[in-house]
Amino acid sequence: MSEGLPATVTWAFPTTIVFGNGAVRTVAEHVKRIGAKRALVVCDAGVVKVGIAERVRKLLEDGGVAAAVFDRVDPNPVEKNVLDGVAAYKAHDAGAIVSLGGGSPLDAGKLIALKVTHDRPLVDYDDATGGDRFIGPNVPPIVTIPTTAGTGSEVGRSGVVTLPATARKTVIFSPHLLAKVAILDPELTKSMPARVTAATGFDALTHCLEAFCSLGDHPMADAIAIGGLELCAAHLARAVAHGDDLEARGAMMKAAMMGAVAFQKGLGACHSLAHPLSSEKNLHHGLANALCLPAVVDFNESTIHDKLDRIRAILDRSAKSCSEALRALRKRVGLPEGLHAEGVSEGDVPKLADKAIEDACHRCNPRPVTRDDLAALYRASL
Repeated sequence: MSEGLPATVTWAFPTTIVFGNGAVRTVAEHVKRIGAKRALVVCDAGVVKVGIAERVRKLLEDGGVAAAVFDRVDPNPVEKNVLDGVAAYKAHDAGAIVSLGGGSPLDAGKLIALKVTHDRPLVDYDDATGGDRFIGPNVPPIVTIPTTAGTGSEVGRSGVVTLPATARKTVIFSPHLLAKVAILDPELTKSMPARVTAATGFDALTHCLEAFCSLGDHPMADAIAIGGLELCAAHLARAVAHGDDLEARGAMMKAAMMGAVAFQKGLGACHSLAHPLSSEKNLHHGLANALCLPAVVDFNESTIHDKLDRIRAILDRSAKSCSEALRALRKRVGLPEGLHAEGVSEGDVPKLADKAIEDACHRCNPRPVTRDDLAALYRASL
């Protein structure tokens, strides 16, 4: 390699994405196209309650795909959810997984697919310890159908699960966990309450912001992240205020999907703060991101001022700083101003910081962080 030239990098965007109002009606067609005649629908109780799980099951059955529903996925998935899902997959003799819902069922579906064919304990696949080297291509095909607009897990290559062996949210990452098809139907997100719309929307925004600001060189990811931020700026508040606005709902689905594509470049300290808030305090992941992001942006300001100023201009040209623009948008969509409102106290900080420094996401933060830095960021977010 010539002196002064960077090491090579690999860029990939392989998932087929089907977008549009009513797109869910094509689910059986896509499952059959990938070679499966029997499918396990992985979801949670909320998706069952609003009737979407039964609708998808019937669409599959009417389209010639025998379908069973597994709905025992917690809001923050745990190892038992995955192992129970594997048992349900085998009991149904399924040939594919259809993951349906928010980030939790979509993540769980990937990990169920992994464990159907991979025998190691889940902890062995921890991305923080290089566990991706144990993940091979022999994973059952996955079709993803999001009903929220936040994680973008429908096009992501990772699943997040809390494991007894680590006592923290553990990221399991591999291109082999990518869905074969992601079906994005804005009509499926109309049942989201305003607060959930706001929290999931801030998750999408955080993914785009941290991906754009993270270390590394990935011009496609950067461009997609900026596009996602523009969609969030234009449509998040509209989607919160007008839940039946399908244009705004669709735009936020695009932003969520774009955020997950972009963060293959990396994330940052905000996600390292957010993961323990979910595993230790049971906070919704998007809400945890929303409450920590302004402090992280302030922390990074001196290192990446130009990037943050570009984001500030996208979110609110009248704001004096990127963090000010974020706090204003957070307030506009009805989210609280700090962690204290969600039951997090000063006494929680030491344990949270211990968990946060173990989380791999901060390794891509543009400004290096220590355990004490993460503790200070929690305090600044209270």
